[in-house]
Amino acid sequence: MFEDFKNAFHRYNNAHVQMIIINVVIFLAMSVIFVVSDLSGASWFGDFIERQFAIPSALPELLVRPWTLVTYMFAHGRLDVMHILFNMLALYWFGSLFVEYLGSDKMIALYVMGGLAGALIYLVMFNTVPFYIERTHGMSSYMVGASAAIYAIVVGVATLLPDYTFFMLFLGPVRIKYIAGFYVVLSFLGTTQANAGGNLAHLGGALMGFVYIKQLQSGNNLGGWVTFIIQSVKKLLAPRQNVKVTYRKEASSAARKATKGSNISQAEIDAILDKISDGGYESLTKEEKDKLFHASKK
Repeated sequence: MFEDFKNAFHRYNNAHVQMIIINVVIFLAMSVIFVVSDLSGASWFGDFIERQFAIPSALPELLVRPWTLVTYMFAHGRLDVMHILFNMLALYWFGSLFVEYLGSDKMIALYVMGGLAGALIYLVMFNTVPFYIERTHGMSSYMVGASAAIYAIVVGVATLLPDYTFFMLFLGPVRIKYIAGFYVVLSFLGTTQANAGGNLAHLGGALMGFVYIKQLQSGNNLGGWVTFIIQSVKKLLAPRQNVKVTYRKEASSAARKATKGSNISQAEIDAILDKISDGGYESLTKEEKDKLFHASKK
């Protein structure tokens, strides 16, 4: 596990670890803010920060803070260590299995879609079903937590690999379809209890995980739009390489001098320099780098 977390954002197929780090960093940052604001007598500031992450059940309030549809799935309750601990353990175990078979892009897509599905179920039920409307007494309730997103991944993996076995402490080998089924039933039974909103969100995420995998098996990637948005943002934020117009001319001139009498043709050097101009030095193959190196030594 330690190796997975080292250089987490530079390793291939490591999205589950990246998500854990994001969740933990946000949790620690918010916890520090809560403690400091309480000690300084400015607890209102901690409440204000928490409201920027928590999704409200009241639609007018949601319209004022629409970003909470996404931020809520990366935040956890105030100093609720057990909540985030069990969430992150489940994300690590099931997420590692998910990326092994389907890759990081699809795991991130399902995480986001599971969180959104959980938010949708929560909002619909708390604004249409009298039982939940009466429980809030006309006030807005708030929800945070990655559980809906993680339920999507758990049920998604169980749908993809129902007979895959985990070795559970005190229980021994258990097929993951039974683990997922147990948690879904537990959440259903909790839809009328204290954490009713959270359990409703769990069911929404679980449903998304099942539908996503079934559609994927039919050839339809429902999460393609999430991957597209993330890749587009990465391209916008990626540092651009500024290639000077004079670079190739200067390099070409130097290369011509360097390759006089060598067995590397000028045409090869020109092709390599063109490739550098288009894609940078890292786009060269090892053989092309060697040719350029030897040419520069002549």
